[in-house]
Amino acid sequence: MPLSAFMPLSAFIALCSLLHAVLAVYNVGDQEVLSTTASDRNVASTSSMLRRYQIESKEERESLLEAAYLVDADIWQVASDHVDVHIPQSHDHFLSTLDSVGLSYNDSFIPSSLLELPSKVSSSLLPWSLISLTNSTFHEDYHPFSEVERFMDELVELHPNLVSRRNIGHSSEGREMHALTISRPRANSAKTSDATKKAGFVITGAQHAREWIATSTAMYLTHALVSNTSEPYSLSALLNHFDFHIVLVPNPDGYLYTWESDRLWYKNRQVLGPLEKCVGIDMNRNWGYKWKPKARFPLVAERKKKTKKPSSPTDPCAPWYPGHRPFESPEVNNIANWITTLPNLRAYVDLRSYGQMLSTPFSYSCKKAPKDAEDQVEAAMGAARAIKAVHGTAFTTGRLCEMLYRAPGNIVDYMFASAGIKYAYAAHLRDTGTYGFSLPPEWIRPVGEETVSMIKSLAGFLSARKY
Repeated sequence: MPLSAFMPLSAFIALCSLLHAVLAVYNVGDQEVLSTTASDRNVASTSSMLRRYQIESKEERESLLEAAYLVDADIWQVASDHVDVHIPQSHDHFLSTLDSVGLSYNDSFIPSSLLELPSKVSSSLLPWSLISLTNSTFHEDYHPFSEVERFMDELVELHPNLVSRRNIGHSSEGREMHALTISRPRANSAKTSDATKKAGFVITGAQHAREWIATSTAMYLTHALVSNTSEPYSLSALLNHFDFHIVLVPNPDGYLYTWESDRLWYKNRQVLGPLEKCVGIDMNRNWGYKWKPKARFPLVAERKKKTKKPSSPTDPCAPWYPGHRPFESPEVNNIANWITTLPNLRAYVDLRSYGQMLSTPFSYSCKKAPKDAEDQVEAAMGAARAIKAVHGTAFTTGRLCEMLYRAPGNIVDYMFASAGIKYAYAAHLRDTGTYGFSLPPEWIRPVGEETVSMIKSLAGFLSARKY
């Protein structure tokens, strides 16, 4: 509901004028969206503004990103035709610097309640049941880490013949990481040949802690897989042909931190060394395929290449810090080791936020296309059509480096090139910038429903191709 519904028009206009003079100084990065340090950010006291700058050329984008880099801006998304800048509180110099570029922009107003830390009153006090997908109230709100664990416990208890839970290791701060396998055994499985064995389908939730809709959608898909086939968005029928392996919370420490300290935290919470003043690794730049120690804002980095100075590693305080080495993040290492134990893997989906995109490899370079690119894109286009058929949500498709920019050490590249999963995708869920990472909870179920349709479409494509 617009802010104008809560106040007189004159007061609303005055507030809009004030917000145009409002901004805070934050870090900038190039992993699709950027974050801030914990010490910099506590909750905005007024409504926030998300400004989208319209980009018509590479030169315009480079000029805007250079300006944003100079004032340490909080960039939420970079795309081929726009850049989203989040404005939580006052900083006149930042606005004047960006306005000096001369680009047109649109503003979206985000209620401050959507950027604040959640209420200290836990929703665990409210009753919810997972017996029915359609009637459950669980998917009406976001859930803290403890309730995600309760969700797993209840599914294992309700469906012991379908759901198993496995501890795949510990996080940076020592929390157990769990993976779920949802599988329906075949009566004659011992006699099944390799050619007719069920295919493995892997799904992961939010690597970047603040992307709550990714974890909520992973839970919705998990629930849909065990729901009765009579329910409208059930995925249970797919268990006749697929085994699903799901990590709901790949970044448990970071996810918990977004509930307790910093709603928009990005990385994991790994201590990087005794003398480092910052913590955390961008997990989605720490995978072992084409990993690089340097990860800077793409166009700024390209400009720096013109000098003959040697490249230096990324500042550990940057939100897109890739680590000292690949697999340095224990969370990344745990998932990579777990993947090697799973048989017959054919599909992988990394749930992300935001942008409404379904992207294929590669992320590390736009110069190379996978040998399976044609099949990957064909399946993605069908999935995008299936998504749109549910609630009219439009998704774009293409290679990840083209949809965003080059990002070495990405999980999608690793799953395709190293783990050998042919159909590997990054699914950036709703929306396209109105709310960004602060998608209202009433959107959780619609996003889950259209993502169910995406999974059905991908599974159908694989089945038609005999995997």
